[in-house]
Amino acid sequence: MKKLQFVAVATIIFLLHNLHETTADISSDAQSLLQFASSVPHVRQLNWNSTIPICKSWVGITCNNEGTKVIAIHLPGHGLFGPIPPNTIGKLDSLRILSLRSNFLNGSLPTDIISIPSLQFLYLENNNFSGEIPLSVSPQITNLDLSFNSFTGNIPETLKNLTRLTSLNLQFNSFSGSVPDLNITRLRLLNVSHNQLNGSIPSSLQTFPLSSFSGNELLCGPPLNPCPVPPPSMALRPKKHTKKLTTGAILAIAIGSFLLILLLGILLFCFLKKKDRDSVGELTIKAVPPGKNEKSDDFGSGVQAGEKNKLVFFEGSNYNFDLEDLLRASAEVLGKGSYGTAYKAILDEGTIVVVKRVREVGVAKKEFDQHMEFVGRVGRHPNIVPLCAYYYSKDEKLLVYEYMVTGSLSSLLHGNRGIGRTPLDWETRVKISLGAAKGISHIHSEGGAKFTHGNIKSSNILLTTDFDGCVSDLGLAPLINVLPTKPRCIGYCAPEVIETRKFTHKSDVYSFGVLLLELLTGKSPLPSGHEEVVDLPRWVRSVVREEWTAEVFDEELMRYPHVEEEMVQMLQIGLACVTRVPDNRPSMEEVVKMIVDLRSSDSSEHRGSSEDNRSKGSNVQTP
Repeated sequence: MKKLQFVAVATIIFLLHNLHETTADISSDAQSLLQFASSVPHVRQLNWNSTIPICKSWVGITCNNEGTKVIAIHLPGHGLFGPIPPNTIGKLDSLRILSLRSNFLNGSLPTDIISIPSLQFLYLENNNFSGEIPLSVSPQITNLDLSFNSFTGNIPETLKNLTRLTSLNLQFNSFSGSVPDLNITRLRLLNVSHNQLNGSIPSSLQTFPLSSFSGNELLCGPPLNPCPVPPPSMALRPKKHTKKLTTGAILAIAIGSFLLILLLGILLFCFLKKKDRDSVGELTIKAVPPGKNEKSDDFGSGVQAGEKNKLVFFEGSNYNFDLEDLLRASAEVLGKGSYGTAYKAILDEGTIVVVKRVREVGVAKKEFDQHMEFVGRVGRHPNIVPLCAYYYSKDEKLLVYEYMVTGSLSSLLHGNRGIGRTPLDWETRVKISLGAAKGISHIHSEGGAKFTHGNIKSSNILLTTDFDGCVSDLGLAPLINVLPTKPRCIGYCAPEVIETRKFTHKSDVYSFGVLLLELLTGKSPLPSGHEEVVDLPRWVRSVVREEWTAEVFDEELMRYPHVEEEMVQMLQIGLACVTRVPDNRPSMEEVVKMIVDLRSSDSSEHRGSSEDNRSKGSNVQTP
């Protein structure tokens, strides 16, 4: 009996001891996570609270089966800002998975995190981390993704000791030096592209594709270009024997020089003649103050006799003028855009339209007619500027659009920033961006995979009287024969367009992302005066990294309280659109949904009207 009592007491003591250890373990992990949450600002609220069970209720937290230790953290896109403090996440000694991708984390990567002995998966891509990768890395690591950050220094040689490594992503950082010889049997995915690496690619890595190493100008060897062969040393070079030139050699040189000069003269003469011909056929465009007439042949000199009335209207158009009426109209130059000059034309009966004179069209009339018919069908959407009619001849191509009296987003956002300006409030900016997103999404869904816009920018977003955003210039990109050396969408161009000169749905998404950043910052990505082109995505990332988000936003937005959370969420949408890898960008349909969700978020009940907020100041505080 006494023996049974002793066994029972010992068992109870053992269980109490284990329970105490279990409670102590999970409490320690919870304390470390709470310290992390209190030190790192975050847009999306975390429900981490000591009053609720960590393993069952804390968002993004996974524990082991026994509920004694935290083994995984998943917080992608939670709006986390600033550096990760040491002795927080790094104290979770059983952590296997850490995913903090697509946030705004910055500073150096704490050594105690990347060296957690149990860590197997580390996903920190699309943040703003800087500095060097710590040399001590968990030997258990299998997947390491530090891409799209600002890491510098060499890629650590210690990575070659990670025998379990299967995936390594370091693209789009600022790593320098050589690529280490990662002769790891299990390595299946490697990407060190778009860094500042140099030297030859180790033979153990030459089986990986070209995309794994592209964007490193000083890197060479398969699968890239061969490394240059160094010149022989001076000691090995044969001595040159100087010889005097013979009379025949001198005569040959003289004749060759004369022929070269003659050839250059002929080429120069041909060039000047071609320039004269080009200048004769080119019209002089003069900006005319509103109300003054400009000769009708300024946008119709190429109209051929006998074709004066061949103006093709689209189905559903209510206009009843002909080409002769259009050419007699009072014309005011609205501006010279990427694909031609736009005129405001006022016809005799008071009808106002916009005539776009398209240059450099590289297709025949039959193809042009078919393309216009297709554009007319795709363009039937409330958020696309209607194309009413067109004219085609050998020397002149004209497109007729409805006139949008409110003008463009560019003029509304950047025009008259001085005294007397009516600020563009937050509600209006969101409405414009949602309308434009719906228009582009419709173009992609109705036009098919190969039909893109190709020229999304604020001057091509026109506004209705209710400030709905409408996309203009639809269908012009495919008509142009040759892209210029500098892409027309400079400032809004996706990186891959600059390299390949090919537009895709994803490149339209990138351009729209720049447009969102323009709306949020009030800064134009296009040069003005003597200014250079602003790389707006790079500037936004740098400011978010160095000064936190409040410094990014247009000062005109700071007068509207209770919208800072929406602005940060919109900033995240914009940054997601301008991700460098096209496949990582959302579709326009997804962008529309994100903006709609933003408008229906819980914060909407705290927004209040824009008019009520105009007289109040606001500073963005840590959410």
